[in-house]
Amino acid sequence: MKPKIAIVGAGLIGRAWAIVFARAGHPVAITDVDAAALARAQALMGERLADLQEFGLIDASPAQVLARITCTASLGDTLMGAALAQENVRETLAAKQEIFAQLDALAPADCVIASSTSWIPASQYTATLAGRARCLVAHPTNPPYLIPLVELCPAPWTAPASVARARELYAGAGQQPVTLTREIHGFLLNRVQGAVLNECFNLYSQGLASAEDIDRVLKDGLALRWSFMGPFETIDLNAPGGVADYAARYGHTYRDVAAVHAPFAWDAATLARIEAERRAVLPLDRLEARSAWRDRRLMALLAHQRVAPAS
Repeated sequence: MKPKIAIVGAGLIGRAWAIVFARAGHPVAITDVDAAALARAQALMGERLADLQEFGLIDASPAQVLARITCTASLGDTLMGAALAQENVRETLAAKQEIFAQLDALAPADCVIASSTSWIPASQYTATLAGRARCLVAHPTNPPYLIPLVELCPAPWTAPASVARARELYAGAGQQPVTLTREIHGFLLNRVQGAVLNECFNLYSQGLASAEDIDRVLKDGLALRWSFMGPFETIDLNAPGGVADYAARYGHTYRDVAAVHAPFAWDAATLARIEAERRAVLPLDRLEARSAWRDRRLMALLAHQRVAPAS
């Protein structure tokens, strides 16, 4: 039998993590201080599992996967016997400090404790814990049952064995873990995404193209390759002599462009213009429907990747 996974927080990310591990055959216990959120969790997870079944992305029926997930009101009961505790509470330092103190006090001694935080390094809320060596960040990409990347970022005192155990559990559940060698604000994904957003906002603010056309640069250009290979492999294939040849041909141009990069100020005027463009294309009352469309497109892509050659 696969080890038990404890999910702390039954919001969007917590429910998604529960699906990831239950789909992989783990018994899962999920809890939330909000009784209403916990009461809704089973039905919402059932809806997502039905979608996954439609695209062949679960190997058991939705009912069988859902039966592996237990909603528990008690944090202690949730953690009992768990190999991994995945925390998904509010994205504030105070909330992380409070919940990690409880998790460290209640979780079994050999339980790895991971935060789904997008930005806050584990060193900021685990320094004083007796069990700080088992604590780390495991930042998913939303939603993790469709986008498998998970970033593992240890604090300076996280034991290598804890990182290795976490990586084993996530990989075993079908995730694609990447491990940082040390803490950095925003980890890897958000820093790369931030760099792309910064340049897109700057290009827009300079009046060089519409928001829709800048989006097309990614979705109809770069992102098509990036959906199955990264930027290093991309440039390796874009010059006859590989990376070194690409750098010799184009490195000076990228260096010149980088020299004039400036941080986008996230100013109200530019954001208002983009907001107006987006609302003309997609009214606010259609955001939820468009999000569901996005998820179904991701499911179709994953279904294709399951049968496409890996290399």
